[in-house]
Amino acid sequence: MGRVIVVANQKGGVGKTTTAVNLAACMAAAGRPTLLIDLDPQGNASSGLGIDRAALERTVYNALVDGVALHEIVVPGPMEHLSVAPSTKDLVGAELELVNATEREFRLRRQIEGVRDAYEYVFIDCPPSLGLLTLNGLVASDGVLITLQCEYYALEGLSELLHTIVLVRDSLNPQLKLQGVLLTMFQHTNLSNQVVADVRAHLGQKVYETVIPRNVTLSEAPSFGQPVILYDVRSPGARAYIALATEVAARG
Repeated sequence: MGRVIVVANQKGGVGKTTTAVNLAACMAAAGRPTLLIDLDPQGNASSGLGIDRAALERTVYNALVDGVALHEIVVPGPMEHLSVAPSTKDLVGAELELVNATEREFRLRRQIEGVRDAYEYVFIDCPPSLGLLTLNGLVASDGVLITLQCEYYALEGLSELLHTIVLVRDSLNPQLKLQGVLLTMFQHTNLSNQVVADVRAHLGQKVYETVIPRNVTLSEAPSFGQPVILYDVRSPGARAYIALATEVAARG
């Protein structure tokens, strides 16, 4: 069975989608069948992999709300071994439409159960909130990968997210664990170095050794509909995500 990892943080702009896209691509490049589920209504993970969202007939919305089987909405990614369950802005309505639905927190989990044997890894890109969509991601997953920007307010909100993980584990998903914390947007400044030191002091071995640098190539690649390893495999950003994929695979 494939390992399901949700990439989450209720703060926006912390490299969450960049990480989900590029980690999935690196796993696929290593020959590991990988599925990326775009659970964010902004659909940036989908467009960042070159998917024309306007041409989609079915999306994650249809899987969650209408019960369409996940394998029916999956489309090929831009490289071998990479598949995508895409989303559009229609997904905004899912949180409202599922408010009174029975077992609404388990919709994504049940969908993933139908395809889990087909993939070695399933990554879920969540919206920047702790709403029902993110809750579905947490309930469906084995582990949570938290992206943490190397900025002054990096630790702000982290305790809330960690508390949410504990609540979900205690009440809805006993298998859920903290997969790891990834430091992103690192610059060679005193501030970034201090943030790295503080986070490692607080969370120890839960923090990945790999640190993602602030790199213009990582910002450019999505506009070409490519993960960074296709756009410029020699860039610092690409090398960092290749190293992260190796580390994630080693942790199991």
